[in-house]
Amino acid sequence: MLNEIKTRRSVRKYRDGQIPAEKLESLLRAAMQAPSARNCQPWEFVVITQRALLNRIPEFHPYSKMVPNAGAAILVCGNTRLQSETGYIVQDCSAAVQNLLLEAVRQNLGAVWLGVYPREERMKGMIELFDLPDHIIPVALISIGVPAEVPKPEDRFRTEKIHFDCW
Repeated sequence: MLNEIKTRRSVRKYRDGQIPAEKLESLLRAAMQAPSARNCQPWEFVVITQRALLNRIPEFHPYSKMVPNAGAAILVCGNTRLQSETGYIVQDCSAAVQNLLLEAVRQNLGAVWLGVYPREERMKGMIELFDLPDHIIPVALISIGVPAEVPKPEDRFRTEKIHFDCW
């Protein structure tokens, strides 16, 4: 697992090609294994494969220029009916995103985490484009594709960032 963690990078350039359904399911299964506050599992996922939808996302998300070239994207959302605390929804969905990103590495896919929450214009765009109900908060968009190049593992361990028992 440490190799996948060290290899995980934000991949923004993809080769042409769709993502097979079994790989998308594997990504979602990994995401749903994440821990959550009080085990609420408040996540919901919108899997986006239609090119017309992928093409519209850069209209309201300024950092999503790679999305139209992606094989798919997954919008990770939080359900306020399952978890009323927005802070916990963001943490829970973020844990799900990390699991999804690590599974993407294992599947030899490239992915990038695009922040949506708490940016009002990005949230509004996602809510309107995907017709999200009022109790669903869009948290993050994950662009997924076959990477144009494979990132090399990088060790980011820094002892100066570690403090034992006190600062």
